[in-house]
Amino acid sequence: MKIPRIVLAGATSGVGKTSITSAIIHGLKEKGYSVQPFKVGPDFIDPSYLSAVSGSIARNLDVWMMGKNRVLKNFVQNSRQDISVIEGVMGYYDGFSGRSSFASTYDVANITKSGVILVLDASKAARSIAATALGFKNFEKNSRICGIILNKIGSKKHETLCRDALKKVGLPIFGVIPRNNDLNLESRHLGLIPIREQQSLDEKIKSIARSLSGFIEIEKIIKLANNTSDLPQVPDTKDRKIKTRIAVAMDESFNFYYQDNLDSLRRLGAEIVFFSPVSDKKIPPCDGIYIGGGFPEVKASLLQKNDAMKKLVKKYAQDGLPIYAECGGLMYLTKSISYKSGKFKMVGLFDAVTVMEKKLKLNYTSAKIRSNSPFSLQLKTIKGHEFHYSELDLLSKDSRFAYDMSIGIGIKDKKDGLTIHNTLASYMHVHFDSSPIADNFVKSCISYSRK
Repeated sequence: MKIPRIVLAGATSGVGKTSITSAIIHGLKEKGYSVQPFKVGPDFIDPSYLSAVSGSIARNLDVWMMGKNRVLKNFVQNSRQDISVIEGVMGYYDGFSGRSSFASTYDVANITKSGVILVLDASKAARSIAATALGFKNFEKNSRICGIILNKIGSKKHETLCRDALKKVGLPIFGVIPRNNDLNLESRHLGLIPIREQQSLDEKIKSIARSLSGFIEIEKIIKLANNTSDLPQVPDTKDRKIKTRIAVAMDESFNFYYQDNLDSLRRLGAEIVFFSPVSDKKIPPCDGIYIGGGFPEVKASLLQKNDAMKKLVKKYAQDGLPIYAECGGLMYLTKSISYKSGKFKMVGLFDAVTVMEKKLKLNYTSAKIRSNSPFSLQLKTIKGHEFHYSELDLLSKDSRFAYDMSIGIGIKDKKDGLTIHNTLASYMHVHFDSSPIADNFVKSCISYSRK
């Protein structure tokens, strides 16, 4: 199957991958091409920027959570536009460990057999930038690196120095972008700010993309994207007949969802409806609730004020309605969230409080599943990732957990997944296509609907 495609990788984090990927997408669209964006790794925020610029929902490609076969399947199934553009994660070879490139951007480039453009921050280098490029080119036997984009160039003289140095490396230059601090994206404790939280960011990323695209040689990128080998065809999967309805929390506080997870629920026979814990007073009629991650601490005062919603969520949980929550959703279900100088009351389903800490918990995760875990009874282990600054404190001694963490931190003492009634809430985010949680969650919702 012929799929025109490229990978945008960086030497490190913070080199401008998201802005430059957005600029390339904009440039391709200006040439009349439709674009399907992808993001390597488990990140929820960067894909929202790529979706805004492309007009197509970005998909994640994470080898740790999905496995190599599912990464390839996901890529092929969702490459339905003219060109697929894959944004990398961290540095090009950064993945699960320092001993291999497993789960790195390089790994995904190999799986998808894609050509790679390496983005280099040249702000503090000249001739030395060639040494960096050469090191990346030669680090693996077949690096798949086909060219360079230089970012943060200070002057014409600086550009000439870098170009002259790179001639020795033998990699073409696909773009030279001048330094301009006005074109930086605002970030916060977990990286970029989600577009759903600040709608002005939608126009800002589009403006940045327009401004930067003129510095990139789009025609050369199109040629590279078309110079790819065929990939195996993957059969389409059809949704089952709708058998149940799941309400998904989606607003400025809760918006960390893989599109694949929502699609998985639909394929299994669930109708998806959305509601806002921030502004809605009622939840649409449903047989289950899914509360994903996000930044509930930022809008904690608004969540606190919405007593009607908090009481309704707690009542549904106590009535046995299936509820699945991750990270921000877990925080919302505790008694309170302490953030900056305030303490804000939450749902109070779990006897614990949430506090924000300075230390980041960022890990891929693997956990053994306890027998009392809702929605995952047939599974012995589960993989995912955790990414948060919060901690749960004052946990009740009789708290029940679903997971024993073999990799990762979890909630407390290497345990994760608080359970009560028919609710499961964890710090761990999972990809539904690589676990039976979605299937069991939908089955639980169907069973509840028949009561």
